[in-house]
Amino acid sequence: MTTTGPAEPAPRRRRGRPGYDQPAILRAAVELFNRKGYDATSVGDLAKELGLTKPAIYHHVTSKEQLLGQALDDALDELTAVVTEASGENAGDTGDTAYGRLREVVRRSVEVLVAHQPSVTLLLRVRGNSEVELAALERRRWLDDRLAALVADAVAEGALRDDVPPALVSRLLFGMVNSLVEWYRADGAYDTATVAGAITAIAFDGLARHER
Repeated sequence: MTTTGPAEPAPRRRRGRPGYDQPAILRAAVELFNRKGYDATSVGDLAKELGLTKPAIYHHVTSKEQLLGQALDDALDELTAVVTEASGENAGDTGDTAYGRLREVVRRSVEVLVAHQPSVTLLLRVRGNSEVELAALERRRWLDDRLAALVADAVAEGALRDDVPPALVSRLLFGMVNSLVEWYRADGAYDTATVAGAITAIAFDGLARHER
């Protein structure tokens, strides 16, 4: 008959911050930035909103500016990927026309905005008051330039009218998509596919080349 010593105690589990991880804190920060304004919001305000202490916030992030940078990246990263795919050097190798790729960019831009609406709302409100904001504005200009180049390619194909400057068309297309932040609600009357289809149809029926 063998005997065993007393059972070893189970290792204690390290307790994390209850209720909030970094993504949850980021979502709360974006909501608060949109409601109060980024400049008017402090880390103390965020801590109060979440019922945490400021040290608990700093356990997850180093600064308010880091949260802003993460939010703006969330707004821009997927849209940048969409535009890069459509306007890259090898984009035409699949046989898709510039016009077809342009329509697809507009449709997918609606999907990206709806999926990241709070972050996009914040992006559209930045004014370049910090290095983080200036970097985001530079990325927006890059997107405008790439879309304008795609418009110019579609004009060269003969698919679009040639009496409107491509840079203006780019601004108008993104402006139409960005207007969704003011009124679109996920639980509203229209789903994402319906809105994306409507914006694409209205934009490109109006831009279609007509024989004189």
